[in-house]
Amino acid sequence: MHLRNPVFLILVPIVFLIFEYLRRRQKFSGFKFSSGSLLRGLSSSFKLKLSKVMIYLRAAGLTLLIFVLARPQSPVEDSKIQSEGIDIVLAIDCSTSMLAEDFKLGVRRQSRIEVVKDVVKDFIKARKDDRIGLVAFAARAYTASPLTLDYGWLLENLARLKTGLIEDGTAIGAGIASSLNRLRDTKAKSKVVILLTDGRNNIGNISPLTASEAAKALKIKIYTIGAGSKGLAPYPVKDFFGNTVYQPVEVDIDDELLKKVADLTGGKYFRATDTASLRQIYREIDRMEKTVIEDKGYAQYNELFGYFLLPGLVLLILEIVLGNTYLRKLP
Repeated sequence: MHLRNPVFLILVPIVFLIFEYLRRRQKFSGFKFSSGSLLRGLSSSFKLKLSKVMIYLRAAGLTLLIFVLARPQSPVEDSKIQSEGIDIVLAIDCSTSMLAEDFKLGVRRQSRIEVVKDVVKDFIKARKDDRIGLVAFAARAYTASPLTLDYGWLLENLARLKTGLIEDGTAIGAGIASSLNRLRDTKAKSKVVILLTDGRNNIGNISPLTASEAAKALKIKIYTIGAGSKGLAPYPVKDFFGNTVYQPVEVDIDDELLKKVADLTGGKYFRATDTASLRQIYREIDRMEKTVIEDKGYAQYNELFGYFLLPGLVLLILEIVLGNTYLRKLP
């Protein structure tokens, strides 16, 4: 049996203390005699004996009603909650190359970073019961959001991501290492890093493969995503008059390295060349990373207060009726 509001049980000892005090007061006689010999030999009637236990009827009735307030419940076995207990870190490249506008949102051309944020937002909304963290990296990495179940707050931090917040570069190794630091001490049965980049590791003191070896030792799986169209991509720059113009830049993704990182940790490498393929990649990862575990909670409970409510009311009504009829005390 489970009590929904156990705090009400604190009233039980209070009730018994009050009625013990009242019971002791009943011991004092209503008449005083100079000698007890006058009453010696007199036997107690049934009515007198019954009047002495009336106080216990009231105490028992109130105690049962207190249990009603505590809401006793029994779980419905078929409603045992199933949850997905996975810790996920989303590592996102925020170098200036992510400003290239070779992806689209609807019919409008958008930068890679804005499209990635839109797709990742949908990925976060599709999860539940998983702790998700956010790591951004360029020349170095930083934690944009620690692991959390507060998806609203996580989405706010995702919306704040943009290029130019830290020194430019692509430190994939630092991005992996920072993600591992978020995951290494957690108790989750499954730990995953989803790393997205549009370039090559060109800065930082940590080798991506060395960081991947550490992930393997920690049993952390890494999914890698190379984002960017093949060939040349339009990149926004300012001309002499301050107007935005586009110049073609070469897409330079280290597919071989990203594949090695994924393979080493038991993950998978994906290549996204447009918005549709990027969405499909995150959907596929979402389907692959669902480890169902059994929770201790239940979705439905049977209410048992009726078993206490009826007897409690019967005892109180019986005490009131007898006290005002058969056992009524005259002044």
